[in-house]
Amino acid sequence: MKLLTVTTALGAILAMGSPAAASAATARNIVLVHGAFADASSWDKVAGLLRDKGFKVTEVDNPLTSLEDDVAATRKALDAQKGPTVLVGHSWGGVVIGEVGDSPKVKALVYVAAFAPDKGESVQALSANGPPTEGLQAVRPDAKGFLSIDPAAFPHVFVGDAPAEEGAKLAERQMPINGAAFASKAVVAAWRVKPTYYAISANDLMLPPQAEAFFAQRMKATTVTLPSSHASPVSHPEAVAALIEQAAAGQ
Repeated sequence: MKLLTVTTALGAILAMGSPAAASAATARNIVLVHGAFADASSWDKVAGLLRDKGFKVTEVDNPLTSLEDDVAATRKALDAQKGPTVLVGHSWGGVVIGEVGDSPKVKALVYVAAFAPDKGESVQALSANGPPTEGLQAVRPDAKGFLSIDPAAFPHVFVGDAPAEEGAKLAERQMPINGAAFASKAVVAAWRVKPTYYAISANDLMLPPQAEAFFAQRMKATTVTLPSSHASPVSHPEAVAALIEQAAAGQ
């Protein structure tokens, strides 16, 4: 998979419709969706902070076998919520929440160093131009077409601003993703109809920060930029949790 070239016509951005206005009531439910090369535990720090604030937090276990399977897992978690919910996606999880997030239960969408395809776009197509990032150069396929990051490179390219020991443990728990999932085209693009928030990782070695800024601008998202690696929920959980709280309050 190659690096995303961040080019778009300004007129296309300005033509986007404004997202729906947020409800005045604070959402108390948070659903966290992990991305490729990670599991639900990558959200544990953020989840703990939010639970301490009284939020009901659900960490989705994505199988990473296909976009459809991940959407089904996330939709099941969302269906179990009672009341307004903030849906949060990291990395590949951004593709997933874009497919599920048009539910009436969803108050807002939060993207964390995440892909945010429009209808008809795929990760593969968005990533078709330019040289691969350092992180993507460390991705290896297995015999069945599932992709993983070289464990030796993982701590640096995925979460380089966390202690090396913590990065090594994340590498041991990483989940491979079916490479075919990256060719799946978005159907819904819920960010067009919901309030959106975006946390850019300024030191990301997996998804270029310029690409993240493009997604945030295209969505007209409330945006923060963190001095973070790709795995900001691990290395900057307080800042990520604060953005989610902001989305829950509709601020």
